[in-house]
Amino acid sequence: MTVESTAAHKPRRSAGGKTGGTGTKATGTTGTKGTTRSTTRTTSTTRTARTSADPQLVQLLTPEGERVEDPEYAPYVDGITPEDLRGLYRDMVLTRRFDAEATALQRQGELGLWASLLGQEAAQIGSGRATRGDDYVFPTYREHGVAWCRGVDPTNLLGMFRGVNNGGWDPNSNNFHLYTIVIGSQALHATGYAMGITMDGADSAVIAYFGDGASSQGDVNEAFNFAAVYNAPVVFFCQNNQWAISESNEKQTRVPLYQRAQGFGFPGVRVDGNDVLACLAVTRWALERARRGEGPALIEAFTYRMGAHTTSDDPSRYRHDDERIAWEAKDPILRLRRHLEAANHADEGFFGELEAESEALGKRVREVVRAMPDPDRFALFEHAYADGHALVDEERAQFAAYQASFADAEGGQ
Repeated sequence: MTVESTAAHKPRRSAGGKTGGTGTKATGTTGTKGTTRSTTRTTSTTRTARTSADPQLVQLLTPEGERVEDPEYAPYVDGITPEDLRGLYRDMVLTRRFDAEATALQRQGELGLWASLLGQEAAQIGSGRATRGDDYVFPTYREHGVAWCRGVDPTNLLGMFRGVNNGGWDPNSNNFHLYTIVIGSQALHATGYAMGITMDGADSAVIAYFGDGASSQGDVNEAFNFAAVYNAPVVFFCQNNQWAISESNEKQTRVPLYQRAQGFGFPGVRVDGNDVLACLAVTRWALERARRGEGPALIEAFTYRMGAHTTSDDPSRYRHDDERIAWEAKDPILRLRRHLEAANHADEGFFGELEAESEALGKRVREVVRAMPDPDRFALFEHAYADGHALVDEERAQFAAYQASFADAEGGQ
């Protein structure tokens, strides 16, 4: 299922000829609209109520599955059909199933590590489906849902985590860059790529993903500055899942993350990251303005990491279960299912077929991973230096002796 953008794409204007691209919109989004969008029921239709108590939060679908009217962002999903909604639901369910299978495979010793996206499906599917085929995506190491939207086979994501390759797919085939392990560096890569797009005269855009912890990195802030100064067509998509490993938001920032954009001169928006429709709408808005030559934007998807940071992490050591339970009530998949059922857009036949498809995906992932070769333990020495090095040779020999000691021990038994 592909959700196409419904707005017209205008030719790009040069940075030099743009005088108001980051002015009026930035003020409107991070200044005068710094209010909360919450919901109140006045009739059978849920309407928007705004107060000044909390930061802005764009929401189009409540946790109960009710639509929220938002005059600024709702038009970006006005043309969405029941088939589109079922497609978004399918994307989230299958992405979660794949993620659960990968976690299980790591626990079984088939993968060395895994970074779960559990709880962040709406942020990734909504934003991923907002992109066009000619847009370019720069992910971190957790964007499994975005990879799904870009047509990357999920099994290709697992080779790196098994240690059998350094990526697993051709970035140029899907305009989806390889996963980036170094925190925040992809924001600079994305900005440079976006500057190149402008020089080429294309009307495509770039989107860079990172987490709340990465927003404190120098690379990300440098990317913000370059993008603003050069009016680069890049969208910075921050998945604020509340925890940078074990560091909470309170220890990372004194202001809501989306407000940081204002200091660099471009708009920032906080969106309900568990609302797939809101994420789709806001990302469409940001990408379309970027394609029109109006420069960068920052989206803060306010969501929650339901599981561990990676499979080597134990979140019970630094956060309480009541926090997780509170966020479970906002589950992105359950939210859309409630909406589909209430609007009679899906029946039990649909959900049953999807469950079968989900199980088939899990089975395929298991079979593909278990058929992958074991990692070559000596491959890490091969490309340290182009022409070899005496120290590397010494380390390789030491490692070989270490490996051989296990065989000797087994033979002695």
